Amino acid sequence: MTAIQTENIDTLAESLSGYLARQQINQVRRAYYYAEQAHEGQLRRTGDPYITHPLQVAGILSKMHMDHQSLMAAMLHDVIEDTGITKTAIKSQFGNTVAEMVDGVSKLSQIKFRSQAEAQAENFQKMALAMSRDLRIIMVKLADRLHNMRTIKVLPPDKRRRIARETLEIYAPIANRLGMNDMRIEFEELSFEAIYPLRYRRIGAAVRKVRGNRKEVVTKLQISLEACLEREGLPGRTIGREKHLYSIYDKMRSKRKSFSEIMDVYAFRIVVDRVDTCYRVLGAIHSLYKPVPGRFKDYIAIPKANGYQSLHTTLFGMHGLPIEIQIRTEEMEAMANNGIAAHWLYKSSEDIPSNAHIRAREWVNGLLEMQQHAGNSLEFIENVKIDLFPDEIYVFTPKGEIFELPAGSTPVDFAYAIHTDVGSTCVACRISRRLAPLSEPLESGQTVEIITAPGHKPNPAWLSFVATAKARTSIRHFLKSQKRSESIALGRRLLTKALASFGASLNSISSEAVTTLLEQLRLESRNQLFEEIGLGNRMSHGMAQRLTALNENSTGDEVLGNLLVREAESSVMNYARCCNPIPGDRITGYISAERGLVIHTDNCNNVAELRANPEKWVEVNWDPEIQGEFAVEVKVELEHQRGIIATLATAITGAEANIEKISTVERDAHFSIVNLLINVKNRVHLARVMRKIRMIKAVTRVTRVKARKTRRPTGRADSVTH
Repeated sequence: MTAIQTENIDTLAESLSGYLARQQINQVRRAYYYAEQAHEGQLRRTGDPYITHPLQVAGILSKMHMDHQSLMAAMLHDVIEDTGITKTAIKSQFGNTVAEMVDGVSKLSQIKFRSQAEAQAENFQKMALAMSRDLRIIMVKLADRLHNMRTIKVLPPDKRRRIARETLEIYAPIANRLGMNDMRIEFEELSFEAIYPLRYRRIGAAVRKVRGNRKEVVTKLQISLEACLEREGLPGRTIGREKHLYSIYDKMRSKRKSFSEIMDVYAFRIVVDRVDTCYRVLGAIHSLYKPVPGRFKDYIAIPKANGYQSLHTTLFGMHGLPIEIQIRTEEMEAMANNGIAAHWLYKSSEDIPSNAHIRAREWVNGLLEMQQHAGNSLEFIENVKIDLFPDEIYVFTPKGEIFELPAGSTPVDFAYAIHTDVGSTCVACRISRRLAPLSEPLESGQTVEIITAPGHKPNPAWLSFVATAKARTSIRHFLKSQKRSESIALGRRLLTKALASFGASLNSISSEAVTTLLEQLRLESRNQLFEEIGLGNRMSHGMAQRLTALNENSTGDEVLGNLLVREAESSVMNYARCCNPIPGDRITGYISAERGLVIHTDNCNNVAELRANPEKWVEVNWDPEIQGEFAVEVKVELEHQRGIIATLATAITGAEANIEKISTVERDAHFSIVNLLINVKNRVHLARVMRKIRMIKAVTRVTRVKARKTRRPTGRADSVTH
């Protein structure tokens, strides 16, 4: 160990003596020596010994007054990933808590991922799960990322940009979500410089140039504000706020403002002793300068999600200059800069967590719920990014309870924020006592009442307008579960029918035969087998053949007829768009991988080609009781007349059919062909619609388009039952 390293660990130990016991400091020292030995011979790209990195990470955490276990985890955080030491070895040396924290921060380096995005997503998902067990893990990770960003200039440009972009997209918003404003600003500044070095330098130079011209105005405004406070006998300190470079760039880009427009706004912060003084100061400065209407925000009464509290107002200052003022207490100032870190930095009792700590815990629990509902890690990280929106709105329940949501949220987001069951069963809403659509964006201050109906299910269309990650993951989770249950039901019926052709049934197949087949296919359960068959990934005929071969007691006690199409709208069956079958047509079913059962008319042009795979065909019939609407294509030849399309539409709707799509092609100067896609109940209904169309004088011919030649049949959802 070099003299410099000794000085560093000693300096750290000295700073820790201000808030940690000697025994705890010795444990941190021991973790340092252990890590130093483990990283022996390893160098960072800067050329420094690797141990300097864990030491600096621990130093960042020590400034937050993090506990000794967090500092030990910081010292050891790269040991599992970069050396041969295991989690078990760390556990035996430093205890289970430290070992779990180190493991939570370590990347999944042993697994090969298909892409960098997938690796990032999987690693973040692993860390999120660990965070739910111990919130200190995110603090270690943020400190680790901060030191890496401080030394990022030694990396190649492409890697530098990738890490900086990840920091800007994930870690800066997390720091903001946890109320750690100082860390967020440093993340944004370092990332901005790494991704756009030229823009960073140009904005920096422009700010330095303007700063000299602004100095006199800032001084005059500050003197004016301080004099106002002194006249009113209000104790407080006034600080001029500097805009950081990324904030300027982001406003120029997102709000399409020029550099001069942003720099024309003068910003000050007034820090006072008590909450009531904040409101008295607000009154004083509103009497000094006129406030800008609609620009006042009270984050003291309604704090932000990350615990931030302050009064915000904008004033018309001298010569009409806009002045942004923030008014807060010393405690709020500390919380605004340090957020969740203030739990450790300013805590008075181990047993009483701060509001920021409670809010952070709630957020992490929300992450855990999202992770459970997400289909994969990439979907999870996409939802986390959605959840990290910096702008919020505040809405109320009819009983006055406040809910905070991202800007752009709808009543569906609000319903899911109350409870998943409320979201899933919502059918309508009232916004400030008026009935409103579920897709209407909410605004701060509105009172929202959700109307639910037992048994109602989420609508897939909601995914097009929901703004919160919780709503999105809950809807997707329901739709996936629904598709799975329908796939299982369809697969069971297909296999039952296939077994009947071998003189067997599901009841006659022994459990040993089923278990053997599941082992051969590497499937975990019967339901998984049914799901695979229902989705078309495995053929029911082939599975039935293998089961009967494995079975020793085939009794043939159940023989079944054709499958019956009964319901409308399912996710495991499609109507082929090439022929648009409707009830009354002779039909046949084709098993398509990942798309389930596709229904064609018997005379469809595409059926002949697909007959090459007989094991994929299933005999199906319409159920006599089937209900719902079915798309069918109709071609109408007619003479040119003014308003003929309107007359045609009136005739169709008069026959109780809906027009889904309409297009017109001119045949010659006198005649046109109108192609219609209409929804009907069955062939009888279609005949009635066509009769209505023929009654129009301008119409010369009406025909149903029965089949089109396509490369691959496609369709829309429906379901089959037996």
